[in-house]
Order: sequence, then structure tokens, then C-alpha cells
Amino acid sequence: MTTSDRAGTGANGRTNVQKASLAVGAVFLLVGILGFIPGITTNYDQMTFAGHHSEAMLMGVFQVSILHNIVHLLFGVAGLLLARSVPAARNYLIVGGVIYLVLWLYGLFVGQDSSGNFVPLNNADNWLHLVLGIGMVALGVLLTRNRSTYRTNPAQ
Repeated sequence: MTTSDRAGTGANGRTNVQKASLAVGAVFLLVGILGFIPGITTNYDQMTFAGHHSEAMLMGVFQVSILHNIVHLLFGVAGLLLARSVPAARNYLIVGGVIYLVLWLYGLFVGQDSSGNFVPLNNADNWLHLVLGIGMVALGVLLTRNRSTYRTNPAQ
């Protein structure tokens, strides 16, 4: 078994952690785009730039704003770009997951009507952030747990 086989490198030369970074990035990019499409985002005419007063709801469930959608787009682009190398893909997933866990805590402790709530978050957003945070950290850690496999191949 070669080092690249152990690292989970597929036929396209990407490791599993790079594929995960691409997939997560693509989903964030899609969510960011969908947040700007009326119909997929309900109450689109009530979307604000930032703050908790936005009544726009992605798929009628997740509260969004223009800033929220832009962050999703940027997070998506970052995932696609950082998938170029194993360490960058790993860091994207782990650091991004930690950011989402912090955002989950923010959503729990900052009141939805508080002036400190500059990101529109509802309960659905909060619990999605928890799942995203745990999932991203888990992908970053589990897909690179044998770190020696990618250190031996500088092409990754």
C-alpha cells in the first residue's frame, strides 16, 4: 500500500479531507447563492443588510440577511480554495468548525432582540451551527488522524 493510498487519495489526486473541504465549501457557496433567490428565501423583500430585524428566511426556516449570505459565500470560496492542500483543507474544516461552535454559543447567549445580535439567528440557525461545528471539526480530525500519511508526500 502506498502512502497516497493510506492517505485516502482518490483517482483525481485529492485526499478525503480535501474532498470534504470541497464539498463543505460547495454547500456554503450554494447556500449563499440561494439566500439571494426570492422564493427559496421567503420574505425576501424584508431582508436587511445586517442585524436581527431581517425577516428573510432561507427555505422558510433559517433567518438570513445580506451579510449572512455574503459570509456563506465567502466561507464557501474559502473551502474551495483551501482544498488545494491537505493541511489547508484540514485547517479550514477544524477552524471553520470551531467558528461555527462559537457562533452557536453566540446564538444561545445573545438574545435575538438584543442590539448585540448583528447576525440574524433563530433557533433553527443555532442548532444547525452546532451540527455544522461538530461535523466540520470531526471531518478535519478524523480524515487526517494519521498525519504522517500526508507529511510524506509533498505534492499534497
